[in-house]
Amino acid sequence: MKQPPQPSFDEGLDRLEALVQQLEAGSLPLEAALARFEEGVRLSQALQQQLAEAQRKVELLKAGLGGEYRADPLDPDKGGP
Repeated sequence: MKQPPQPSFDEGLDRLEALVQQLEAGSLPLEAALARFEEGVRLSQALQQQLAEAQRKVELLKAGLGGEYRADPLDPDKGGP
C-alpha cells in the first residue's frame, strides 16, 4: 500500500502542536489519547528526519562554498564517498 505524502515541516509541526494541546487538555478517552500519542511519536520522528536531511544539505552547501570540512553524500544508499 502506498504511503500518503509526507507533510511539509511546518504542517507537521502545526499538527504536532495540535496533538500536544489535545493531550494536555486531558479530555480525550484513553483509546483516543493513545492514538493521538502514537501519531505524535510518528510525526516527531518524521520531523527529526526532515531536520537531519536539512542539516546534511547545509553541510554540503557549506563544503561547496569553501568550508573547511567535507560532509558525506546525501544518499546513504550509495555507500559513502
